[in-house]
Amino acid sequence: MTSSILFVCLGNICRSPLVAAVARQRFADAGLSVAVDSCGTGGWHVGQGADPRSIRVAEEAGYSLRDHRVRQLAADDFSRFDAILAMDDDNLALLREHSPVDDKDRVSLFLDAAGLDPYVPPIVPDPYYEDLDAFRHVLKLAEQGVDGLIGRLRRGESLAAASRSAAR
Repeated sequence: MTSSILFVCLGNICRSPLVAAVARQRFADAGLSVAVDSCGTGGWHVGQGADPRSIRVAEEAGYSLRDHRVRQLAADDFSRFDAILAMDDDNLALLREHSPVDDKDRVSLFLDAAGLDPYVPPIVPDPYYEDLDAFRHVLKLAEQGVDGLIGRLRRGESLAAASRSAAR
């Protein structure tokens, strides 16, 4: 049973904190006890808050990101979390590169682990250089993806096992 999930993007200011905020609230609303955190593979923003645009779209939808503080991926994250879910292929590759051999099956793409329609691109695009609508798109993917995770968790499925990213 998955009891902890780490969401990972590049800088931990846009995508992964937004997905984590959605997951915290929706897991709680669904009565699931799953610890959630987020981090970045890069360390440029460590200690800072989320991107103001992520905060804005989160608040518009009723999620809280004001207390988020950026952190970088740590070696012990691989032993602390049951599932480590990357937002895109580049971060997935970095995670797999740093993951201990016996933990690679717990590392996958977020949208793959969510079991979304295979015709949907399995990445959450980085909105950093885009407008507010790109951040709203990330929020929509976060909500759809987290709802997919909730369904899989309720069915007792492993989040990594059904992931198409395992073959990447």
